[in-house]
Amino acid sequence: MTSRRDFIAGTLALASAPLAAQEKPAARMYRIGMLESVPIGAAALNLGEFHRGMKELGHEEGRSYIVLYRSSDGRADRFPALAAELARQNVDVFVTRGTPATLAARDIESGIPVVASAVADPLEAKLAASLEAPGGNVTGLTSQVNELGAKRMELLKALAPGIQRLGALVNLENPASVAVWKMIEPAAANLNLKVEMIDVRQPEKLEAALDAAVKNGVDSLIIGVDPLAQANQVVDFTLRQRLPAAFAARTFVEAGGLLSYGVYYPNLYYRAATYVDKILKGAKPADLPMERAAKFELVINRKTARALKIAIPPDLFLRSDEIID
Repeated sequence: MTSRRDFIAGTLALASAPLAAQEKPAARMYRIGMLESVPIGAAALNLGEFHRGMKELGHEEGRSYIVLYRSSDGRADRFPALAAELARQNVDVFVTRGTPATLAARDIESGIPVVASAVADPLEAKLAASLEAPGGNVTGLTSQVNELGAKRMELLKALAPGIQRLGALVNLENPASVAVWKMIEPAAANLNLKVEMIDVRQPEKLEAALDAAVKNGVDSLIIGVDPLAQANQVVDFTLRQRLPAAFAARTFVEAGGLLSYGVYYPNLYYRAATYVDKILKGAKPADLPMERAAKFELVINRKTARALKIAIPPDLFLRSDEIID
């Protein structure tokens, strides 16, 4: 038989159960600081692939994590201040695009782990001791763009065989841009091309530098991965000047550029989610090997080719991943 004391104790236990459930602490909301060179609208595809990767790993945007997105708008000198701002907001991990952004996140010495979604040469930039064992506070993915600069030049020559004097946009303050130039310069001779460096370090000086190069006889351009090369501005210039140009990313071709060959960046963002997940679960960047880019794409704008009176060779047509009209 149940005593009055047992009955009261049981009733209190049942009554307190819902209260205990209500007092259960909410799941932690992780804060991911993303440093980019373009406005968020221009990064929609990359960001979407990052969110897809996070979702597949059990994270839900707005419930278990949020992204604090900051853009330098093509000015690499803004990255240190943006990184410091995100550090003050207590982000749990940085996700960066490009060498300047990654260096800025590392150099504020906040101790916040850094995942590079795409960095050209982490060894030359001294961001990692080796790809297999980074050994510091930075890990993630390398876009391996160095050799791709020469490949873009080769594809541009195949598409527009009449070009003779190529202008290569280079930012001597960006180690990744310099590394690409070192591959382009010797490769130009094999294609019977004269190549001229166009050194630009600030976005507001870009158009004047390109104008000067054209007046100096440049009849084609190769545009790499430096953040100062904003798609609309550079593409508009090439269209006005009727210059065949090869770019590092498809966003330029979507804006009207002739050709792009390079890393398929959305895939790198998708893979970057794996690094973020591991770090949020306690892994150290020093112990996570960096990965090389594995997916590349060739995109050609047929409308621009027609405007430049360029016929796309059948082999390039077949090799392309996409032809944009």
